[in-house]
Amino acid sequence: MTIKFQHLVNSIDKALAENDSDAIQSILSQTSAPEIARLTESLPQKERLVLWQRVPNAVRAKVLLELNQESRRALIAQTDEQELVKSLSAVQMDELADIDEDLPITVISAMVQAMDSQRRQRYELVKHYPDESAGGLMDVDITAVRADVSLKAALRYLRRLRQREDGLPEHLDSLMVVDRNNVLLGVVPLSQLVSHDLNASVRQVMSTEVTHFTPLVSANNVAQAFKDKDLLSAPVVDEQHKLIGRITVDDVIDVIQEEADKEVFSRAGLDNHPDMFAPILRSSGRRGIWLGLNLITAFLASWVIGLFEASIEKVVALAVLMPIVASMGGVAGSQTLTMVIRGLALNQLNRNNIAKLIGHELSIGALNGGLWASVVAIIAYQWFGDWQLGIVFGAAMIIVLIAGVLAGTLIPPLLKKMGIDPALAGGVVLTTVTDVIGFFAFLGLATVIIL
Repeated sequence: MTIKFQHLVNSIDKALAENDSDAIQSILSQTSAPEIARLTESLPQKERLVLWQRVPNAVRAKVLLELNQESRRALIAQTDEQELVKSLSAVQMDELADIDEDLPITVISAMVQAMDSQRRQRYELVKHYPDESAGGLMDVDITAVRADVSLKAALRYLRRLRQREDGLPEHLDSLMVVDRNNVLLGVVPLSQLVSHDLNASVRQVMSTEVTHFTPLVSANNVAQAFKDKDLLSAPVVDEQHKLIGRITVDDVIDVIQEEADKEVFSRAGLDNHPDMFAPILRSSGRRGIWLGLNLITAFLASWVIGLFEASIEKVVALAVLMPIVASMGGVAGSQTLTMVIRGLALNQLNRNNIAKLIGHELSIGALNGGLWASVVAIIAYQWFGDWQLGIVFGAAMIIVLIAGVLAGTLIPPLLKKMGIDPALAGGVVLTTVTDVIGFFAFLGLATVIIL
């Protein structure tokens, strides 16, 4: 039984502190590769290397596949090349293609030379496609049969595959059916294979309604199709509809997790899967870029405030209430921004519905603006005893809430059109817009109405 992860962390910390090799080996033997990867990433650099040196060769490849790129590259650099070749010799072609850019050239060359011609051809095929595509996700180790063979013959074929050194393909749930030219005809789920008369032909039980992908379909579209159609696997075909690979649900789960992590980290201006214990100077440089950009936007907002310095000096209440206006606009805009970014990621937002979405969000902004403008106007009047200040505060609230939702709707598509990731830059741009408009509206109205 797998050790609970928190208990695992405590146990490995104690074993490392005591330099207890036997305890470390015992813990690692009970731990899956993904958990070892999580555990490795939770350790500072020194302890991480000590643990890595004790990870058995048999699971090192799987651990490397689970690590974030920065951690993986650091550990590869600390590992003997011969050990790397030995550890990676059993990985699937698509898995090797996923991490080959992180491996030394000498290791890749040694592995390619050791492949037979068929495996080498499969590796080159997968490597040809981008990582974030169906071709990059697919496994070329596929199991296919002809339509005219019997189910009994298909079962015998599966038994022979199982006896091979590499065994059956992982997550096998169906057999692909092809003709003599390797053109995809359909699939036979294993449940159908074992529940029908074994003398029946594959053609009689196969399904011809098959969801398939071409290699350049984006990984996000693949993931959405798997979700919409509850798929466990799907074939990948080329332009001539010839079968070249298959995608399984475990690959799709990785895509979904990657996208979720990317959204979370992008909001803070961080790389996808940042290493908690990355070198301090490197981490400082990466974060410093976004801090500098935020400082520029803050100075812009301060410049707007400076334009109304005389007004603030005359009415101190303006300085008290001013942050509330900008804050409300930022929250309203962030709500819309999050929804629109998700809509873009799921391909739900397009030129046909963007105008309707803008109208929808403006209506929400106007409704909330009217509601909260009334509330804050009353509060401002009760607080400072000035009905003009209440009117200014309420009017500014309506303006900034409408501006916030409008900015939240328009910023992501505009950034995407410019080739900038909306999840990464959208928050910074939105904050600038809502702060500048909020301060300008509030202080401008106060200057006109009160002073």
